[in-house]
Amino acid sequence: MARGKIVDAVKSGKILVSDGAWGTFLQKKGLKPGECPELWCVDRPAEVLDVAKNYVDAGADMIESDSFGGTRCKLEHYGLADRTVEINKAAATISRKAGGDKAWVIASIGPTGKMLLMGDVTEQQLYDAFKEQAVALEAGGADAVCIETMSAIDEAVLAIKAAKENTKLEIICTFTFEKTAQGEYRTMMGVSPTDAAKAAVEAGAHIVGPNCGNGMERMIEIIKEMRKAVPATPILVHANAGLPKNINGVDTFPETPEDMARRVPDLVKAGANIIGGCCGTTPAHIKAIKGAVSKLK
Repeated sequence: MARGKIVDAVKSGKILVSDGAWGTFLQKKGLKPGECPELWCVDRPAEVLDVAKNYVDAGADMIESDSFGGTRCKLEHYGLADRTVEINKAAATISRKAGGDKAWVIASIGPTGKMLLMGDVTEQQLYDAFKEQAVALEAGGADAVCIETMSAIDEAVLAIKAAKENTKLEIICTFTFEKTAQGEYRTMMGVSPTDAAKAAVEAGAHIVGPNCGNGMERMIEIIKEMRKAVPATPILVHANAGLPKNINGVDTFPETPEDMARRVPDLVKAGANIIGGCCGTTPAHIKAIKGAVSKLK
């Protein structure tokens, strides 16, 4: 493979750029509330391909896939559980087409929405769901899986193990944190950045980090904590375009491409190796981040 491994590129000293938000992009293309975004990979592939291509054209070294809610557990809400393999394979194939030989495909795997703690699901059911998705994404041409927006260590560990034991994909795992009243960062399930990073690496993740929930400024603090916890592991950050503000009933993200790009040197200094965007970010944000990264060299 001409692209090689993401981890090797990071170890050679490169700062890499990932892509930006997918959901808001698809909404602009007509995705309606309550509609299954992942089904677009089958029903409207040209629209999904356009999202991926926009990020590649903006300079992203890696792109995700329209498969965030692609586990059987999520797709069953739409009556699509029996199409899980078809949908995920299509998602990875589209991003692979957009990425060609120049961009890695880090196929998205999001939470299932099921909680082991509440007895919603068994460990075996979760493992099997993640295995099915990861295998299908690899078959579609993914280079890696990006297990993202995690809040519970047990679910993240099962996803990592399912991918590690059943595919040859590189494994990225990111958690979403919120700042507490005490000024600490914790996931919805009370997990710290330190514990999240250590647990993910121990389970077999090659790359860890935070995504969503925070803008660039707060991500700097989270990355510093993760870097101390796992000194030798590459860190990826997918930051929101700031904290959302509700204006006339619509969530808007305040940070401009220039605002996000300004924080790039601080993110790298804190320990980030791969920088991209989450909610509210656009190809313009990724282009600005790419420009800022290129000036670091």
